[in-house]
Amino acid sequence: MGTARVVFDRWGDRYARRIASVRSSAVRDLFAAASMPDMISLSGGMPEVSRVPIAAVAQAASEAIMHEGAAALQYGSSEGREQIRTIIAELMAEIGVRLSPGEVVVTAGAQQALDLIAKAFIDPGDVIITEGPTYVGALQAFSAYQPDIRCIPMDDDGMRTDLLEEELKRLGPRGAKFIYTIPNFQNPAGVTMSPERRRRLLELAREYDIPVVEDDPYGRLRFEGGHMKPLRSLDDEVIYLGTFSKIFAPGLRLGWVTAPRPILAKILLVKQGADLCGSNFAQVTAERYFLGTRWRRVLQGLTATYSERRDAMLAALDEHFPPEARWTRPDGGFFVWVEMPPYVDCASMLAEAVEHGVTFVPGDGFYPDGRGRNCMRLAFCYAEPEKIAEGIRRLAEVLEDRLELYRAFIAAGAIEVEEGAA
Repeated sequence: MGTARVVFDRWGDRYARRIASVRSSAVRDLFAAASMPDMISLSGGMPEVSRVPIAAVAQAASEAIMHEGAAALQYGSSEGREQIRTIIAELMAEIGVRLSPGEVVVTAGAQQALDLIAKAFIDPGDVIITEGPTYVGALQAFSAYQPDIRCIPMDDDGMRTDLLEEELKRLGPRGAKFIYTIPNFQNPAGVTMSPERRRRLLELAREYDIPVVEDDPYGRLRFEGGHMKPLRSLDDEVIYLGTFSKIFAPGLRLGWVTAPRPILAKILLVKQGADLCGSNFAQVTAERYFLGTRWRRVLQGLTATYSERRDAMLAALDEHFPPEARWTRPDGGFFVWVEMPPYVDCASMLAEAVEHGVTFVPGDGFYPDGRGRNCMRLAFCYAEPEKIAEGIRRLAEVLEDRLELYRAFIAAGAIEVEEGAA
C-alpha cells in the first residue's frame, strides 16, 4: 500500500506569497482564553464601554433614523459624511490642529487607516521605521505588504531620536518610506514622547524627506501632566490617525486620517477599492452623540476609571513583582510594559499563567523579528481594580516559580548575567 498524503489546505499553492508574512495577532489569539470563567484578562486593550451611557447611545441611534431617515441606511461618500468630518475637525482644533472637513477621510477605525497607508506607500522590500516595541495591529497591517521593518528602541521619553538618526544615516537619502509612531501613551510601552524628541523627530523627517505617521488613539486619556502637542500641530505634513474607539465606542468602527492633500487623495483612492464607503448609520449615530456636551462628562469619567485602574496595577506590581522586573509608569492610556532580564522567556510562561487564571501578552508579538520575549504587555483598562490586583498576584506567582529555576541555573553558572541586566 502506498503512503497516504495528508493535505491540510488544498489551496495552499494559490495564495499570494505575502500571506506567508502575515502573523496572527497575539492579542486576538488570547480572546478565547480571556473569556473563560474566573479568568482575569490583563491582555486586551478593550475600552470600558459599560461606562458609556446606553440610553444616550440608544437616543443617538434613534435620532439617526428619525432625523436622517433612509439616508442613514444608504451608501455614502468614500471620504465620509460632511457632518462627521466637521465634528472631527472641531475635535482636532481642541488639540491644536487646524484643518477643514475636506482634509479628513473617515475610516473603519484607525486600523483601516493603517492598512490604507500601507497599501498606498509600501512595495515589497521597502524600509519602514517604527518604534520598538510597537502596536501589533500596525505590524499586521504593514506586514501584508512585505516591508523591511526597522524598529527604533525607546526609553521613558519615547523613541530614541539619536538612534533614529543613526538608522537614517545608514539608509541614506529617501531610504525609508515612512516613520510610524504612537507618541502619546504608546501601545504597548505606555511611554509618552517628550517635547524635545517630538521636535527632533520632525527635524529628521524633514531633513531626510520622510513622511511621519502619527497614531493617536489615547491622546485624550491623560491622567496627569500637561497636554502634549501632537506632531501634526507642529508640522502640517504629518499623517495623523484618530479614532472614536477610545472616546466613544469601538463597536462603531469609526476613525479618521488627515494628511497633506496629495497623500489623502491616494488614501481615498485605495479606500474606494477596500469598502466603497463607510457606514452612514454609524457616522450619523456618532454625529448625534457628539452634538451635545454630555460626551465630555462621560470621557472624564472614563479617564478617571482608567487612572484608578492604572494606580491599582502599579501598586500591585510594586507589592508582588520580583526585583528582577522593571516596568513603565504611564501618565495615561491603557498599558504597562514589563521587562525581565534577557534570560527570562515570558512567552513560554503564558500557558502556565492561563492555568493560574490570568492572561497577558508576551512581548515578542510587538516586534517583527521575535525580539521582546523577555517582556510582557499588561492592560489595566478593562478589569476592575481588585481584579487587577489579584491578576498581578497570580502572575507574580508564575514569574517567581520560573525565576527560582533561572536563579538556580545562574548560581550553577549555566546562565551568564551581564552586569546590570537583572
